[in-house]
Amino acid sequence: MNDHYLKKLDRVTAILTQLQSKPIVRAQDLAEKFEVSVRTIYRDVKTLENAGIPIVGEAGSGYSLMEGYKLPPVMFTKEEVLSFITAEKLMQKFSHESLGNHYQTAMEKVRSVLRNSDKNLIQNIENQIGIYNYNPKKEDTIKNIIPTILESIAEKQQILIEYKTVNDRISTRNLEVVGVFFEFSYWYMIAYCTLRNDFRQFRIDRILSITKTQNPFLQEYGQINDYRQSPNGNKTIVRLLVDKKIIGHLNNSKIYYGLTDEKETENGTEMTFETEWIDEGFPRWLITFFDYAQIIEPEFLKTTMQDLITKVSKNL
Repeated sequence: MNDHYLKKLDRVTAILTQLQSKPIVRAQDLAEKFEVSVRTIYRDVKTLENAGIPIVGEAGSGYSLMEGYKLPPVMFTKEEVLSFITAEKLMQKFSHESLGNHYQTAMEKVRSVLRNSDKNLIQNIENQIGIYNYNPKKEDTIKNIIPTILESIAEKQQILIEYKTVNDRISTRNLEVVGVFFEFSYWYMIAYCTLRNDFRQFRIDRILSITKTQNPFLQEYGQINDYRQSPNGNKTIVRLLVDKKIIGHLNNSKIYYGLTDEKETENGTEMTFETEWIDEGFPRWLITFFDYAQIIEPEFLKTTMQDLITKVSKNL
């Protein structure tokens, strides 16, 4: 069998995997994924149909497997098996508690369809991979909180939460959730708050109760990255005087935290930021190099940093 037919066989098999894993697959998306023409994808789909695979759909719309059609378990390559082991280790350390148990049962199902040789591979190597997390996990006060949030996004239904703010105030919010993300050792969600009529960011471990309502979303939302750049539009100007010898270590993060200006002075580098995360994210980032920085403005940030340092020192 020549190289051309081997590539086609690999591609056709991969297309079948795509059909098994998604409700509908567009020919254009497959063409981009496998870097071939759309016409080639049409021929590959025809090859699957000729092999007896019942594919529903047609060129120009999308393809899916006929409802109820079952295929034998997918076989994994050695490289894929090794990636599963690494991903499982990461999930054990960094996943939210409400997701970890579900991932563990999912991995058990994956392991059940592996060849014996791959099962032996896992047994031999899983204890040789170490993932170290120095931030202890927070215990869940609510069972399945992230799955509940994700269900509300998928079903486009509002949720009602009780939330404890950074100042220990408790408020009730009716939300339309855009998405969730992990940052600075915590899980967050971005949602449209019907009380504030604006987008807000919430730390998930501060949610005291959550209820999925029957009320549908009142509007459509884009991807989470569209909102993370500007979660509420209320920006605070921050000016720091930073020791020049630490500047090189801030090259990537300083842009993320809203750097707008940077100039050299006799006493150091003066950096100006416009940030939406003045209450939480920015102070926690600043504390990582605070021994090399002075706050020029705003004045209240100095108090915020003092409070944060006091909290940290209690854990020492």
